Amino acid sequence: MTLGTLYIISAPSGAGKTSLISALLEKNSGIEVSVSHTTRPTRDGEIHGQHYHFVSVESFKEGIEAGVFLEYAQVFDNFYGTSKSTVKERLEQGIDVILEIDWQGAQQIRVLEPEACSIFILPPSIEALEQRLQSRNQDSDEVIARRLSQAKEDATHFSEYDYVIINQDFEKALEELQSIFVSQRVKLSKAELRNADILRALID
Repeated sequence: MTLGTLYIISAPSGAGKTSLISALLEKNSGIEVSVSHTTRPTRDGEIHGQHYHFVSVESFKEGIEAGVFLEYAQVFDNFYGTSKSTVKERLEQGIDVILEIDWQGAQQIRVLEPEACSIFILPPSIEALEQRLQSRNQDSDEVIARRLSQAKEDATHFSEYDYVIINQDFEKALEELQSIFVSQRVKLSKAELRNADILRALID
């Protein structure tokens, strides 16, 4: 057993997952997002080791062969993966670790880590999602259409998750997300580990 809880958070592109997680981290300590490895190019403002570990396709495939990834998936034309050793180390230190991964990676994690808590974030509608993607001004119309098509496919997997949050009102969605983390920390199995000395003193 570990002190920290492993979280899987998935969402269609543009559903607001990254913004919600950033706000969660600002309001709560003891939570970290696992920094994934990826073969996609670096975007403006991204820092190697902070946003992603940017690696070559060859290096990534070598990692797969060596078994260094807890999970990995190919999304569009790029690979993404989570370091097994880093996640294990942080959980043992009592840190709650968030994996920002898609449903493919989530399926792998559930097999390896069945106690992981999974959360799926959805937009209120496809129309709202399209508006959000267009407002980013990052992608062409062709790419946006591709992402919307993928979003519809992604959304069909929501029933595989423990919790579903509809991100229609940001503050409400954030409150719901935070409540999940709080409830996990006071579960008996975690409370016994986090508060072992207090509990022992009370019953001795």
